[in-house]
Amino acid sequence: QVQLVESGGGLVQTGGSLRLSCAASGRTFDRYAMGWFRQAPGKEREFVAAISWNGFNPHYADSVKGRFTISRDNAKNAVYLQMNSLKPEDTAVYYCARGGFLSSAYENRNQYDYWGQGTQVTVSS
Repeated sequence: QVQLVESGGGLVQTGGSLRLSCAASGRTFDRYAMGWFRQAPGKEREFVAAISWNGFNPHYADSVKGRFTISRDNAKNAVYLQMNSLKPEDTAVYYCARGGFLSSAYENRNQYDYWGQGTQVTVSS
């Protein structure tokens, strides 16, 4: 069984930064693509960023490109989301998810099989 636990959320002012972490259980973490999604109240869960199993070719939603950076540390079974220049519209619950085996990064949430419980990010104006 795979478990994903997010942390690092909180309340920040517009223009501020946060770094989200996702700790994963399982011995084969380094063979899977990973992604970050978010869900704001009353909205569908949307793609934010993803990274391939080998850390190459990260992929971002247009709304966060240039502000957010996804990275992974396979030695620590962790994936991170560095969020800079935060805006009120970034307010949401952020989820990490496991993608495909030996896969590149992709946006389709239906291709992610395990999800964390989420961490709240609130950006005040």
